[in-house]
Amino acid sequence: MSEPYYRPDLARVHHEGFAFHADDAAPGIIGLLAPVRTAEGLVVELGCGSGLLTRHLVDAGFRVAASDASPAMLDIAREHAAGAASIELLRLPDDPIPAADAIVSVGHALSYLPDETSIGRALAAIAAALRPGGLLLIDICDLAWGAARVDQGALWWSDEDWALCTRTSVPTPDRYVREMTIFSRNDDGTWRRDDERHDNVLIDTARIPAMLADLGVDVHLDPRIGDYVLPTGLVAVVGTKRA
Repeated sequence: MSEPYYRPDLARVHHEGFAFHADDAAPGIIGLLAPVRTAEGLVVELGCGSGLLTRHLVDAGFRVAASDASPAMLDIAREHAAGAASIELLRLPDDPIPAADAIVSVGHALSYLPDETSIGRALAAIAAALRPGGLLLIDICDLAWGAARVDQGALWWSDEDWALCTRTSVPTPDRYVREMTIFSRNDDGTWRRDDERHDNVLIDTARIPAMLADLGVDVHLDPRIGDYVLPTGLVAVVGTKRA
C-alpha cells in the first residue's frame, strides 16, 4: 500500500493553518443536521482530517463517528475532538462505513481517490450506509476546479515553526496536482523538510444526482453550504435517503 497523504508534518500544518474551510462550513452543516441531533442519531464523518469539523459537531451536541485515511491526521483528531463517539482509520472505497443517520464530509475527501471508478464505488458505499431518511452532505471537486486553477502556479504559507510551498498543475482536465514542500522547525532550532504530492480526481458532478437516485438517495448540487460560498469548482452534494 502506498504511503498515505498527510504525513505528520503536513497534517500539523493543515491543522494549524487551514481550519477556515471547516470553520466556515460548520454552521450550515449543523443547521442541516438539526433533526439528527434531536433524534440522537449517529453522524458519520468521512475524511475528518485533524478533527476540525468533528470538534464543531461534538461541541454542538452531535454523536459523531469520525474517520480518515491518514494515521497522522487521526492522531491530532483524537486530541482535538476527544468527545467524538469514535475516531477510526477508514480508507474508501473498500473499508466498511458504519450505518449512519447522516454522513458528512468536507475537504473533498472523495477527490483524493485514485480514479472516477473509485469515487463511484465510494458513493455507492455511502448510499448503502445511510439509514432510510438519513441525510447526506459532502463536498467534491468538479471539473471546474481545475479549469479555474490552470494558471495558479506556486503558493506559499508560513508560520513561526513551519512553512509550506505548493506548486500546482492541471496536467489533464480531470486531474489537479499539488506538489508540496513542508519545512518544520525541530526542537533544537534546526529545520527538516518533507515532500508530498497530492493528486485530486476531478469529475463532472452533474452526473452525481442521477447516480445516487439509482441508489435510493435524492440529492441536489449546491455552490454553498448554508451561507458559506464554496471555492470555485467545489460542489456540495446534499440530500436524503428515501424511506
